[in-house]
Amino acid sequence: MRETIKEIKTKYERWIERADSSLQNELMDLANDQVAMEDAFLHGLVFGTGGLRGTLGVGTNRMNVHTVARATQGLTDYLKANFEKPSVAIARDSRHMGKEFCWMSARVFVANGVRVYLYPRIEPTPALSFAVRHLHCTAGVCVTASHNPKDYNGYKIYGADGCQITTETAYEIQNAIENVDEFDDVKALSWDAALNSGLINWIGEECIDAYLDSVAEQSLDISPSTRISVVYTPLNGTGQECVGRILDRIGNVDVTLVPEQSYHNGNFPSCECPNPENREALQCGLDLCDKLQSDLLLATDPDCDRLGIAVRHAGTFELLNGNEVGVLLTDYVARIKRINGEDLKNSVLLTSIVSSDMVEALAFDYGFQMRRTLTGFKFIGEQIGFLEKDAEIGRFMLGFEESYGYLKGSYVRDKDAVVASMLICQMARWYKSQGLDLVDVMRELYDRYGYYRNILTSVTYSSTDGVDKMHELFADLRRRPPKYIAGLEVEQVVDYGLGLPMPILNRLPSDEGQRLPPSDVLEFCLSGDNKLIMRPSGTEPKAKAYVFVKGSTADEASTLLKRLKKAAGRLLTPHTTIGDYESKEMIR
Repeated sequence: MRETIKEIKTKYERWIERADSSLQNELMDLANDQVAMEDAFLHGLVFGTGGLRGTLGVGTNRMNVHTVARATQGLTDYLKANFEKPSVAIARDSRHMGKEFCWMSARVFVANGVRVYLYPRIEPTPALSFAVRHLHCTAGVCVTASHNPKDYNGYKIYGADGCQITTETAYEIQNAIENVDEFDDVKALSWDAALNSGLINWIGEECIDAYLDSVAEQSLDISPSTRISVVYTPLNGTGQECVGRILDRIGNVDVTLVPEQSYHNGNFPSCECPNPENREALQCGLDLCDKLQSDLLLATDPDCDRLGIAVRHAGTFELLNGNEVGVLLTDYVARIKRINGEDLKNSVLLTSIVSSDMVEALAFDYGFQMRRTLTGFKFIGEQIGFLEKDAEIGRFMLGFEESYGYLKGSYVRDKDAVVASMLICQMARWYKSQGLDLVDVMRELYDRYGYYRNILTSVTYSSTDGVDKMHELFADLRRRPPKYIAGLEVEQVVDYGLGLPMPILNRLPSDEGQRLPPSDVLEFCLSGDNKLIMRPSGTEPKAKAYVFVKGSTADEASTLLKRLKKAAGRLLTPHTTIGDYESKEMIR
């Protein structure tokens, strides 16, 4: 341990000598705090399949101008090795240090001869995906930490197709970054020199206009004369401009902004975590909804790629989760296609292995094809690219994840809360014209297909040996899988680490089979059409369990969900032995 402390001290002293002046005061604060020093310098930020994400601060394990510059230099080296004339589009959300990280990225790209297209103000993440495609760039960078708390920021990397980089490309970029020393190997011009280089181009209004035109092309509005009222919150992020413009464009949507969440503020002062999955983040909007008795609450996260909603039903407001909204949108799009006389057998729904099984019932009913990808919208974007490559892009019907991400259309390759906001408003007013709200419709779907319920639970391990314990637990689950979970028989164990065939329903004879990339995910198929999916986090000592149940009534499903959630938590706890799960009676 003494050698490790010595190495940390050496790193620290090197940063004292060479780090940017803006970081020096924070460095000095670490001088007499060994624990904080170790936390800042013991490791480097983990580069995942989407890029970097971490807390803001000084050190190799924090988001700061040097870790961003290092990542940018590594990305630059990868681009120059693979493209003759690389170019990059850059965007940011409202988080702290967003502008500084964008400018640092531009300074490094330009110093290496890479052309840059830069949004002059904050814009949604899907607008970045669109810009990459629209401007024919070879890559994109979005400075965002999505829905994380205020102390975080991140660095998402996109490929030339506008999709977040997938596994193989991520490994290549990661290797390039690891070969970069944050001080010796980074080339960067001053900001003034970068501006004068002729390689920085500001992304103009034409690009945003084209993006919104593409969103509007996805309109499914068969009751445009029905008026609805909406309370909208961008959660102090990027959504106000584009969501406001698209809702104004479709007309007959009365929008009231949540005042304390309508302006850009990286502190997110009205909620601890700006996550539209959390009721706490939506409370200001819900309070305003109660006052105005609006039809809907819409809430986009700070980078406006995810959307949460609440619906007025019988005088109160009910939150719908990501799976329920995904099911509602799937059913709505399929219904409209059927009304328009389209043959749904050629349509493709894309969703993830951890999203609701209820869409399988819809797929059998309507006849559309359903493909399941690994977790992460980048894999849905990748599938859209495969359809495009095969000249079958028109088959793409909808993509969604349980984590509140939705997309209709191929104009971007990431989830888009702008198009989702438009479609949800159009869907809500069509049903309103029939005297129904979205809660009514969801209950009708449950009555028709069964009461599907889902929940996510997780266990975090101690930081000292947590990762080792987590991997030991998953290895043990593979060696000795349980026979019963929550009193339900384990009928099959699916190990996605083997690189399995992609689950596809209603596959056409002309469709080639696909395989999923190997992933550390275990699925326990349980009696009664129930299941449990478990996976370790890739960036922290945390294991997640996705619980899926189906009941004949709402009460039956809710009771089973609670029981299986409790069992999943026990199963993820390191001191629990697998033998505890071999008897039905142990779990009841």
